[in-house]
Amino acid sequence: MKKVLIFYASYGGGHLSAAKSIKQHIEENYKDFEVEMTDCMKIINKTIDKLTTGAYREMAKKAPKLWGKFYSGSQKGVLSKISKDSNKLMAGRLYKFIVSIKPDYIISTHPFSSQMVNYLKRKGKLNCYLATIMTDFAMHKQWLIGHENTNAFFVSNELMKQDIVKYGVPEEKIYVTGIPMSSRFLNEFKKEEIFESFNLDINKKVILFFGGGEFGLGKDRTVQVLRILLEKLPNYQIVAVSGKNEIMKQAFEELVSNYLAENRVRILGFTDKVPELMHIACCVVTKPGGLTTTESLASELPMIIINPIPGQEEENAEFLEKNGVGVWLKNKDNMEEVITNFFSSEENLLKMKENAKKLARKNSTAEICKTILKD
Repeated sequence: MKKVLIFYASYGGGHLSAAKSIKQHIEENYKDFEVEMTDCMKIINKTIDKLTTGAYREMAKKAPKLWGKFYSGSQKGVLSKISKDSNKLMAGRLYKFIVSIKPDYIISTHPFSSQMVNYLKRKGKLNCYLATIMTDFAMHKQWLIGHENTNAFFVSNELMKQDIVKYGVPEEKIYVTGIPMSSRFLNEFKKEEIFESFNLDINKKVILFFGGGEFGLGKDRTVQVLRILLEKLPNYQIVAVSGKNEIMKQAFEELVSNYLAENRVRILGFTDKVPELMHIACCVVTKPGGLTTTESLASELPMIIINPIPGQEEENAEFLEKNGVGVWLKNKDNMEEVITNFFSSEENLLKMKENAKKLARKNSTAEICKTILKD
């Protein structure tokens, strides 16, 4: 029985989701492998984990521009060196845990765990296979520190691969597979049943609106986008998902009540029915997190991109807009004009759908597992 150890870190939800998808696929399809998944930062020190993840959330929520500068600065100079040196110091604690598991394979969905395992391999303390799964749509150098000791990198798109090759990573180590996602996006759903379960009219198109987000950024702007959709698109239905953000949910409910639009808007809090909802949607309005972006592409949905966090999400937004998958609603834009133009041409929407289909990699999780475990 071979052992697989999957590391993630709780700086955003995408790293955990990717790790979960990999774990589930291995458990369901590889009977001769034992899998363990853990948060690398909690292993090192729970206090450090709490402080750093809390600082990340607060900075991303209350000072996103500062986070953007931190994200950019961590690729070079002083911030990069501090991060690199910190991970070297913390690697010792992670080593004790790894030795207790004795894995044949380590799969990392966060740059910190990749750096620490790379360091331990360079020092000759580990000799296991290391795979790094990058969970966004643009390269960041933190993922590549110590890349000489990584066996395989898995990335979301071809341009990202080219950038990593230019950085100095051998091309044969890099696999363009897409980001891991739930196998439920491969399911065949019956549209009629989904429309009925959400009390929606099957004869009207559905806009899927993700307005909560992990940090609930841009509440006023988000509500304004929903208002424009209500005013300008009376023939569409809207499913507005606020996630765990109760303040956003209340704002949605108040807006819908003021517009007497209860008959064509469904407001949801947290839901595990995202694959079903994307299956019936004609487009999605969302922040461009790595996971949501991957799922939207797999569902071949045109996108209106709102409220990206400076840094990785803005890079994701640039990638999507450049590849003709959707439009990025920027702060300087006339929101009403952009949204109206987005829906004005059925031909443009179909083109975006086709572009999304070209970028989609629905079998990403299976491809990654096959490459690692059959290597």
